[in-house]
Amino acid sequence: MPLHDHFHLPMSKRASWEEVHGLWPGIMAMRLNELLPPEFRSGVKIHLGSLVEVDAGAFEYDDAPLNGAAADEGLAWQAATPTLLLDTDELTPPEYEVRVYDETNERRLVAAVEIVSPRNKDRADSRDAFVSKCHAMLQQHVCVVIVDPVTERSGNLWGELAQRLGAQPPTMANVPLYAVSCRTHFANARYRVEAWEHELTVGAALPTLPLWISDSYYVPLELESTYQTTLRGLRLG
Repeated sequence: MPLHDHFHLPMSKRASWEEVHGLWPGIMAMRLNELLPPEFRSGVKIHLGSLVEVDAGAFEYDDAPLNGAAADEGLAWQAATPTLLLDTDELTPPEYEVRVYDETNERRLVAAVEIVSPRNKDRADSRDAFVSKCHAMLQQHVCVVIVDPVTERSGNLWGELAQRLGAQPPTMANVPLYAVSCRTHFANARYRVEAWEHELTVGAALPTLPLWISDSYYVPLELESTYQTTLRGLRLG
């Protein structure tokens, strides 16, 4: 089952991209738990942003005075017009993430799969936050996989991450859709950042990537089969 464009017609009319992004990490985690050694476990982190609708945050009473008729003249004071710093529909971008932990080592995070959302790419500060998170995990020797199937936003977060690391521009730095697995590896008294890059194409199958859980051991991250299972589960296949 090839990769679909979930951000444009006709697929966007059948289901929103959030449905796929919401289910796919769980399917990945379930499959990884079938492949991981017993001392490792995979789980899911879904963060839907910090925009919260407040229900009944204030109450209005029929006999409550307004500012102009306040019993205390101090209540008639009005604030000056504010300076607009940001106008956005989301204070923090959502996160769709699969995590792998070493359960024998104080539940240490050893690998993370980041599925890019449109809001990870729509503003400079959103891109910087995403890159900073991935950079921090690599510094902690966490294997990081970035899967970017977003067709409605430009920009390449993998290229920005490589630049943050001080690396040469990677092969996939300018492609619109991609999947990459990268890890920090210490060998011969040198730190190496290694990457396995694949370009994604709408209408083509997804790759399998190595998900490193130690310096010498990895399990396959089967993007194609887990994506197929996700679509079948949503009746989109």
